[in-house]
Amino acid sequence: MQILTKLSAVKPTVVYDTYWKFAAARQEIFFRRFRGEASPWTQDPILLKHKFTNAYRASDRVSQYLIQNVIYRGDQTPDEVFFRCILFKIFNRISTWELLEAALGEVRYSTYSYGRYDKILEKAMQRGERIFSPAYIMPSHAKGLTEAFKHRNYLILLEQMMKNKLPSILAGLKSMSQAFEMLLSYPLIGNFIAYQLATDINYSTLTNFSEMDFVMPGPGAKDGIRKCFKTTGGLTEADVIKYVAERQDVEFARLGLNFQNLWGRPLQLIDCQNLFCEVDKYARLAHPEIRGITGRTRIKQKFTPNSQVVHYWFPPKWAINERIHPVVHSAHFGQLFLIPGERNC
Repeated sequence: MQILTKLSAVKPTVVYDTYWKFAAARQEIFFRRFRGEASPWTQDPILLKHKFTNAYRASDRVSQYLIQNVIYRGDQTPDEVFFRCILFKIFNRISTWELLEAALGEVRYSTYSYGRYDKILEKAMQRGERIFSPAYIMPSHAKGLTEAFKHRNYLILLEQMMKNKLPSILAGLKSMSQAFEMLLSYPLIGNFIAYQLATDINYSTLTNFSEMDFVMPGPGAKDGIRKCFKTTGGLTEADVIKYVAERQDVEFARLGLNFQNLWGRPLQLIDCQNLFCEVDKYARLAHPEIRGITGRTRIKQKFTPNSQVVHYWFPPKWAINERIHPVVHSAHFGQLFLIPGERNC
């Protein structure tokens, strides 16, 4: 009765309908590009001019690179998969991963050397290269991690995780919320990053959690939720994300939107969380009269088409790769569908 009372008190704004329209429009762009159609892929002036992530997190270029070229390429033992995944996500930058591969030949925990990794990364910084992605705010220092260079603290952090046998611990957990709490217990790892890392690890065979069981809203998603609802009736931001995920079919039908999901996979909590973040940005121009928490009014990133084709391939446990590539399907994970290029779209 209490939850029903709260739901009855939920009062959406006009941005709530925009949330669903944005999701459908962004996914339509995805499929038009997938089919190889010529640009422009939309008539929406905001989507034409500005950069937004895909409706599905796993469809973005960096996530695709992580899945295909990092997680499922190489030794599939738990330690090696975890080490590669976390090392990549620390920097979340394809050029940094390729820098390490070029210098090391193969990135492996069994041959890891703090001194060698530090030297490679420090030399790149001296050349003026950026080694961290600006996509996430990653703190530089924490208690016990006070090295002058940010990357050194994260290498030490990764060493701690490996010494604590974190890959084996995660493999024995029953839920994403437990994995989240375990990752959150480490220095430099806050709520948002812990959730992102738990999601990335879950793309691998190390864990097999449902993406519909747990969500941790980030700052951008909280801003988007504030714009979509006058009041949430006392529901937490996590409850709101679960609410919209459960209602996706109803809302697309209500608005007459032809939403094409990801080859049979509906939007998951992580995707709905990201969409709130993206609609926060979109609404800055589409609904400037509705203010969020931060009060931002501009969208910084402009859209620039990337000519490098992504051959989409997802975690095999999702059972959708056969639908994407019905004739040519890799029995060896992602190795037939490697991405030569970079950058999140």
